[in-house]
Amino acid sequence: MPQHRLRAVEGDDRGGQARGGDANQRAVRGQVGEPTVEFDEVNDHIHRVIDAIAPNDSKERFGGLGVRVIEGEARFLDHKTVVIGPELDVQFEIRARRFVIATGSRPIVPSVSGLEQVPYLTNENAFELRERPKHLIVLGGGPIGLELAQAFRRLGSEVTVLDLARPLGKEDPECAAIVLDAFAREGITVRSGVKVERVRRLRQRIEVVLEGDTEETIHGTDLLVAIGRRPNVDRLNLDAAGIECEPLGIAVNKRFCTSNRRVYAIGDVTSLPAFTHSANHQAGLLIRHLLFRLPIKMNNDEIPRVTFTDPELAHVGLTDAQARERYGAIRVLRWPYQDNDRAQTEREARGHIKVVTNTKGLILGVTIVGAAAGEQITAWTLAINHGLNIRAFAELVIPYPTYTEIGKRAAITFFTPRLTTTWVRRIANLLRWFG
Repeated sequence: MPQHRLRAVEGDDRGGQARGGDANQRAVRGQVGEPTVEFDEVNDHIHRVIDAIAPNDSKERFGGLGVRVIEGEARFLDHKTVVIGPELDVQFEIRARRFVIATGSRPIVPSVSGLEQVPYLTNENAFELRERPKHLIVLGGGPIGLELAQAFRRLGSEVTVLDLARPLGKEDPECAAIVLDAFAREGITVRSGVKVERVRRLRQRIEVVLEGDTEETIHGTDLLVAIGRRPNVDRLNLDAAGIECEPLGIAVNKRFCTSNRRVYAIGDVTSLPAFTHSANHQAGLLIRHLLFRLPIKMNNDEIPRVTFTDPELAHVGLTDAQARERYGAIRVLRWPYQDNDRAQTEREARGHIKVVTNTKGLILGVTIVGAAAGEQITAWTLAINHGLNIRAFAELVIPYPTYTEIGKRAAITFFTPRLTTTWVRRIANLLRWFG
């Protein structure tokens, strides 16, 4: 499912420049060092971007590719029939040899007392705001919640994030801590291990009451719900087609086939990794399998993920904890941004790369926290997908100056201990005799 990200437009003192966009389209006003944000113009920019990319998924585009597009609500009538249209007014009845369910997901709305009576935002309607929230309360400390929290903070809102567990709980704790430290420096309040007991609206304020021995109330003006997503299966009538569905989504095998051999499912509607790029990858694999009977090979560990905060947090493969559990002895290689010339030039010296290998150098997982982490993770995804050894990165010629040099420097550290062994020193001393 496409996720349109709200990226902050910010001014700073670097030559009076603002990040992002043409100078005539920036939504920043005022003197250098004292910028003000025209929130409605930010909203206009977001919708210009959305409109620009909308044709990629339009009915007209697919029609031009020879695809027949039928608009309407679809549901299964039986194991091999799908009907389109309201229940009492069927417009189309389709029988096919194969069906693919790709209905995506929608935001989860938690069962919190009073929430149904309070206007709240999700990542799907937050981009409709024309006025800046004075104090935004965010329920959920996952990627979507934190991305939007930081964006609104940089646009001038006071922001409080509440999370039941640990923010960025699926990520490497060491690297996630760098992101959360950046949030604290920007004045974003992040609370972990808190549970919301009830919510209510009081005039122009929203009150969020936290559960505990002593009730604590947090006051805000706007509420954003970002605790996760749930698959869109409610109206598909899956039972009629004999399709099993689990809490996390439709159950599929390694070939994306459901319990009905005629029906396949991909993307957010399944329990597979819920990312746009993952769904696109699954679609490509399934098409090759259905049309050409090619075998499908997909490993969830090979799907990268990126949290688009500043600094960015990108990961692919196993964390060091997962690798130790699976392989036992491992090697963990690190290199900081602060030792990279490009990072120093761009004043983006916070963060580091963390590479996990087995004792022989097989690359098992990589986490990058810092500038352009989402761009850098691609090469490491290729390495893991093809089972490369860390030697491949150590020997790679990388353009100077780029952020990707950080990865090579980390890779070289794998071989550093070998340079100090006794036999290496003896060989070096012996070679001195020959000049």
